[in-house]
Amino acid sequence: MVDLDTREWLLTNGLGSFASGTVSDVRTRTYHGWLFAAQNPPSGRTLLLSHLEANLEVGGRVVALGTNFWRSGEIEPTGYQLLRCFDINPVPKWIWGEDDWQLTRFLVMPHFGGGGEWEKERGGKLLCASLSPPLLPSSFCHRILMKYRYEGKDVAILKLRLLIAERDFHHQQKEIPELQFVQMLGEQQVCLQAVVSGNFGIPWHLRWTKGEYKSDAFWYWNYALPEETYRGLGDREDLYSPGYLTVTLQPGETVTLEARVGFPEKLSTLTSVHFTEVVEAEQERLLEILKWGSGKQVELGNNDDPDSSSLYVPTPTSPHFLIWQKLLKAADQFIVYRASIDGPTVIAGYHWFNDWGRDTLIALPGLALVPQRFDLAKGLLQTFGRYCCQGLIPNAFPDIGGEPFYNSIDAALWWIETLGLYLEATQDWQFLAEQYPIVQQIYKAFIGGTRYNIQVDSTDGLVGWYASGVALTWMDVVIEGRPVTPRYGKPVEINALWYSALCWASRWAEILCEQGTVDNSVRLAKQAQRYAQQAQQVKASLQKFWNPNLCYLYDNIEPDDRRNSQIRPNAVLAISLKHCGFSYQQGRQILMQARVSLLTPYGLRSLAPSDPEYRGKYIGNPQQRDRAYHQGTVWSWLLGPFIRAWERFYTDESLPFDWQPLLEHFLSAACLGSISEIFDGNPPHTPKGAIAQASSVAEVFRHFDISKFKSNL
Repeated sequence: MVDLDTREWLLTNGLGSFASGTVSDVRTRTYHGWLFAAQNPPSGRTLLLSHLEANLEVGGRVVALGTNFWRSGEIEPTGYQLLRCFDINPVPKWIWGEDDWQLTRFLVMPHFGGGGEWEKERGGKLLCASLSPPLLPSSFCHRILMKYRYEGKDVAILKLRLLIAERDFHHQQKEIPELQFVQMLGEQQVCLQAVVSGNFGIPWHLRWTKGEYKSDAFWYWNYALPEETYRGLGDREDLYSPGYLTVTLQPGETVTLEARVGFPEKLSTLTSVHFTEVVEAEQERLLEILKWGSGKQVELGNNDDPDSSSLYVPTPTSPHFLIWQKLLKAADQFIVYRASIDGPTVIAGYHWFNDWGRDTLIALPGLALVPQRFDLAKGLLQTFGRYCCQGLIPNAFPDIGGEPFYNSIDAALWWIETLGLYLEATQDWQFLAEQYPIVQQIYKAFIGGTRYNIQVDSTDGLVGWYASGVALTWMDVVIEGRPVTPRYGKPVEINALWYSALCWASRWAEILCEQGTVDNSVRLAKQAQRYAQQAQQVKASLQKFWNPNLCYLYDNIEPDDRRNSQIRPNAVLAISLKHCGFSYQQGRQILMQARVSLLTPYGLRSLAPSDPEYRGKYIGNPQQRDRAYHQGTVWSWLLGPFIRAWERFYTDESLPFDWQPLLEHFLSAACLGSISEIFDGNPPHTPKGAIAQASSVAEVFRHFDISKFKSNL
């Protein structure tokens, strides 16, 4: 490679642990390293193993294969210049070489427990199991395997120097007197542990199939992290090296290493076969998931037209089946186990996000319903429903011992919307009966009032809220106690969700009425009627959002009844739900305005460029970026609502969207094999934010139809 390729790769293990880096093998972020271990899954992510710096002695000379940025501005060594190729599938693979030698490195991060905990046999299929009995910390397995293979004419000597750390994944490590590392050498393994101000850190060990380890401890100072410089964050790191491994390799020979959290146990002897077995186990795990939907169409639509509610799932003989597999693999990376609730959850995005209620529920149809992982969908709905409090669904879960966070007005409404999609796909009326009391709890709380002054206005049936210093919709940035997009009052998509929730509740009461006893049926019939009547009131009141001057929806009705006429994608959200409260003509006009003002090749802008508050580039320090986050920045997940609305209101017209740029981004840009969180509002729409976002991947997966993509892909 002539140029440094800083596109990124990502490995995950189903517990929140991850490994990540770049194609050129140079670290550009605080979040780059080979073993970030989630000590309280999926939280407590701690960098233990940064990387192994490799030198190869062959033909009487030593070749440095690593690449590092330094604070001085130097790039040294420049191993990327010897990098012949890189591939991400099935696992990350680098090949360095010259005319007379070649060294290949592979990395794999096993799914925790080898993949067995999440899936179990039931009726001939592997399904996502509810995690019972609870998983104990001792059963968690945070590890990564590395394999090197040498080809050449002469014998080679591979030297692998350990670079390690003990720090939170958001911060950089600095050499300080209070931080020490201890090591204990055993047979073909070394145990390592940090000691900080007398307190022991996380024990972990490295073992290998062959080679001789030598303790040779010292610090490497002032690694530079240019992506953090660009983001206005800490951008310098010191890494500790306890020693190095020297391996003599004959042509065709390999060496395999494993870094694993915990003290050494009585494990089977590490061999090169272990690496192959882990890769095969992971492929088999993904294949079993893939088999559920292969060649089928899953009924999972938000539209009234049943023909438009079928999701395309290519058959294994399709020429582009591999792309569908890659989308499935990308979707699976976000599904993790949370120890504090003993259940499944969804990481909102990598590298820095945790699990969020709203994001999980928006992503759930694509992550779980499309591949027919119905037990997973059910488990996620149960997880969040179990913690419903005062009619609100948690927006975030704490680590062990804490209380959930309920700073969201829409998580409860998204929970109802997603429950409806699950029930449509499964006809699981027993689950409806179990969850119906939660639906009632949400209804009563919104009617009677709950936290943040969330309450239905008795005069028009619309939901409003007011609480200073917080932002409760998905546009949730708060800077120094002041929301950037406060949206106090009655936000348009919240009331569209409220209307859809009432429609769902009315239908569910009817279904349960048909299945219930006589006494119960009378009560449920009255509930169904009440929900239906309120839905009609809300539908009529939704017309307050119609802006005849712009032929669009007001974004918000403020507490003093002023209308916010900014053109935002929330209007598209409002017409994309299962139950739509707006007319056919209004829907078409909304989409035409959104097509002109908001639609880009990578998603929808969060604000029209014509608005004085529009910010077309997501750049600068954290505060500057936060101010642009919902003020014009493009969000890929919003493409899903646009597609669903288009299929509802323009059933006979093709989607005005070229999939090719977004698919090329997925396959070969930013994070290879995933989709970024956001993009600049201005062309060329540079990817920004998290390199892999659950909702972005989920919405593309949800509407994936390779038959509409150009054949050259």
